[in-house]
Parts: sequence; structure tokens; C-alpha cells
Amino acid sequence: MNRRVLVLNSGSSSVKYRLLDPADGGIVAGGIAEGIGEPTGRLTHQHGGTEAVDDDPIPDHEQALRRVLTAFRDHGPDLESVPPAAVGHRVVHGGRRFSDPTVVTDEVCAAIDRLTPLAPLHNPANLTGIEVARKLFPDVPHVAVFDTAFHATIPAAAHTYAVPPEWRDRHGVRRYGFHGTSYSHVARAAAAELGAEVTDVNLIVLHLGNGASACAIRGGVSVDTSMGLTPLEGLVMGTRSGDLDPAVMMHMHRAAGMSAVELDHALNHESGLRGLAGDNDMRRLRARADRGDRAARLARDVYCHRIRKYVGAYLAVLGHVDAIVFTGGVGENDDGIRAGGLAGLHHLGIALDAERNARGETRVSTVASPVAVLVVPTDEELEIARQSLAVLDARNRPGDAAPPE
Repeated sequence: MNRRVLVLNSGSSSVKYRLLDPADGGIVAGGIAEGIGEPTGRLTHQHGGTEAVDDDPIPDHEQALRRVLTAFRDHGPDLESVPPAAVGHRVVHGGRRFSDPTVVTDEVCAAIDRLTPLAPLHNPANLTGIEVARKLFPDVPHVAVFDTAFHATIPAAAHTYAVPPEWRDRHGVRRYGFHGTSYSHVARAAAAELGAEVTDVNLIVLHLGNGASACAIRGGVSVDTSMGLTPLEGLVMGTRSGDLDPAVMMHMHRAAGMSAVELDHALNHESGLRGLAGDNDMRRLRARADRGDRAARLARDVYCHRIRKYVGAYLAVLGHVDAIVFTGGVGENDDGIRAGGLAGLHHLGIALDAERNARGETRVSTVASPVAVLVVPTDEELEIARQSLAVLDARNRPGDAAPPE
């Protein structure tokens, strides 16, 4: 029986895709269509140890997905003769409406569209991918998996902002959190490394990449996270500021005449590591810092300082912690950030083994450390595939309630 899932992550100018077998986590094929709507485009398709590249322009998302289907037909496996069991879609913002993976219907698409003000850079592109894929795979069930859904369990004291009630009630202002599919996958993998069930452990997970966030997870359930209404809040990121006194925006409006659009652009695209050192690639910043570049050193120091603040805060939130988990491109590959982010916390039971950390082993804490420190690769596409099949299986079991729509 075919249980393969095609996972689509549709962005404003790209579509990443993977065909997965959730049973063993195997990647059957995958690739990316990029430069959509730009003068030059490229589709890269990987299957069976080979890579095929098509450099023709890609005018829109429909053509991108049609070219993806052509790549599957020409280079394998052919999805038209053996369609996937489901198509899973990443959607960034589910608002208060969506707290579970959801079978896509016209009404669900309309609801995702209504959430655009909460994620104007992400939800429209995600929705475009869904709408085009539904036309190309009309007889295959489609499932939307929301980045925010994992955090629907955060208690009111943690997700409520102290702002006027109209903001909260009418405009949906609250903490939503993101990177939920990553946290769901990593929490289970970390628990397995500890030899425990995810329901029996408390974790602080640090998802560190160009976007970065922290999450306090109690028994497999999110109880606090650093990103808020949008992905701007929290840790320092590649181009996003993270936590900031909101009065800074009013100050820059008065002092420099910056508009709301200019402020939004500056905080999301010109801040973070780029604002501190002119570069948002942590690998280059590390090389610069090693050569004595003061701006690069400061950028890494600020980045690590913010991590330590959140680790300390979430230790207090959870009461006790079984493991601190690093994931994401930076978290998995930069031993210096792991060391800097946890420096000076030995009195809280957190002690790194320098040699294990330098080698990037799975467990990088000392044998005697009461709190384990783990490095666990994330796999958001596999998590989307598994959640997609799970919601369809629940729908098809006799006597079970239909999944939310």
C-alpha cells in the first residue's frame, strides 16, 4: 500500500518539496524550484543519487509545480502513475483557528487567507501552493500543518500580552509561537535519546538558524516559546532583532521620521546579526570573529547572551529540566554558539564536555552533568508527512471523529 507523502513548502519565490516514506523516514526524492517570478529561475530535482537541473524561467507557482511534476515524470518516481497518499503543506500561521493538522477544504483555504494580516510574508505564499497543488492533485487528500499549532497548549499566563482588551479580542494580539513542526519532531527524538517517553521529560529546545526561537516543553507539550504574534520576537536572528523595547519604534519615528513600513522592514530585514555585523551568515561571522573582527565577536556575544537569558527563564518556567536541545542549522553545527549560549550555567546543573561539543556528538554534556545537553537534527518535512498521514488515518478509522476542518 502506498504511504508516501509529498510535502510542499511554498514560499514567495520558491517551492521546496520532498517525497517521503514516513514509515522509515526515507527521502524518496526532493528538490526546490526557486526564482519564481524572477528573470532567472532554477528547478533542482534529486532522486536515486542523481541530480537534474532545469534553468528555464519559472513565471508563477502553478508553472513551478507543473515543472516539479515534469521532473518527477522524467527523473522519477512518476507521481502521475503512482500518486502520493497525501500532500502535506507547511502553513506558517494558524492563528487561534487551527491547533491541529487539518484536511484542506475550500473553507480552510478561506480561513488561512483571513489570517494573512498575522503573517503577510508567509501565509499568502503557503496558500498559493495549496491552491495550485489541489488543482494538480485533485483526487489526493491535502493536509495543512501549521507552525503555530504545537504552541496552542501554552497557558494563558504565558500567551497573553498586557495590552488593551480590544487588541487581544478583536485583532488577535497574543503569543502564537512558530517552528512548531520542528519542536514536535525534536522533542520526540530527544526523549528517545534520553531513553524516555516524551510525556515523561522536560526540555528546553533551541531552534537556531536564520530564524531562531526557544521553547519550553513539559511532557511533550509547549508551555512557553520566544516568538510571539509574529516571528520577530525573542532570540537574535539572522536579520530580525528579536526582543526590543517597543518604544524604540516610536523613538525612531520621531527622531528619524521612519514610517511603519520602514520600521517593519528594518526590524525584519536589516537587524539581528546583519544589523550588528553586516552579515547574517553565522559561518562567515565565526570566521571573522576568529580573525579578531570586533563587530563579528560582538554579534556572536549578543546572540549567545540572549540564548542564556531564555535558558534561565525557561528553567524557572519548567522547574526542572532533563535536557537542553540544540537544533537548526546553527544549533547543530556551531559548537562555539552552543558553548557560548550555555557558558557560566554549571551552577544550574548544565555542563558541556568541550571535546564532545567540538566533535558535534549527539550528547555534548559531561557525564556528571545533571542536565543533558543534546544536538538533535530537525526534520520538519518528515514531521509534516507523519502528521498528514496521522490525520488521514484518524479520519478513516471507523467510529473516530473526523479531523478538524
